[in-house]
Amino acid sequence: MRQQVNGLLRRVPVWTVWLAGLLPLTLLLWDTLTGGLGIDPVRDIEHRLGRTALYFLIASLAVTPLLRVAGVSLMKFRRALGLLCFTYAGLHVLSWLSMDMSFLWAQMGRDIIKRPYLLLGMTGFALLAALAVTSNNASIRHMGAGAWRRLHKLVYVAAPLVALHWILALKTFPVTPGFWLLVILALLGLRVAIPRPLARKRQIA
Repeated sequence: MRQQVNGLLRRVPVWTVWLAGLLPLTLLLWDTLTGGLGIDPVRDIEHRLGRTALYFLIASLAVTPLLRVAGVSLMKFRRALGLLCFTYAGLHVLSWLSMDMSFLWAQMGRDIIKRPYLLLGMTGFALLAALAVTSNNASIRHMGAGAWRRLHKLVYVAAPLVALHWILALKTFPVTPGFWLLVILALLGLRVAIPRPLARKRQIA
């Protein structure tokens, strides 16, 4: 069964992930143009972009545990999932810069220092930017596989920071972002609990 699933996944082109990944942005644009947003359109745009970025980040984190636990390989899609995460994160930051801050850089700097949730969010975004810029074969060749893997372990820091950014940004009890933080911690825990050699043994077995 596992081999059949992996065989089917191998036939799925990566561009379909990109196509599906752009659907949330298309829906957001549609709601913006047709008046389908809530009473605070700026807030809705920012939050929807941020949530979508987090969901793609979680999807990319789930690839390795899924392989190690179930033997199902989505590795060919992991780069696309990560880049989609950064795309939505970039749009989230851009919407905040343009619609909330009106590109007032000095005010933006003061707000980031004063508000912990903004500091966490911008730190997480900076880490994701470093991962996105190096998510290509040229960077792997230039840096070497070992250094590249060490750099991309920054996702273990970026993911909890992004979830905490969402939690602290809310003024109500953060049930939903709290749940996703637990999911992130569980996925990271699985990567530690089931190391790569053990995963290979399971696949052979």
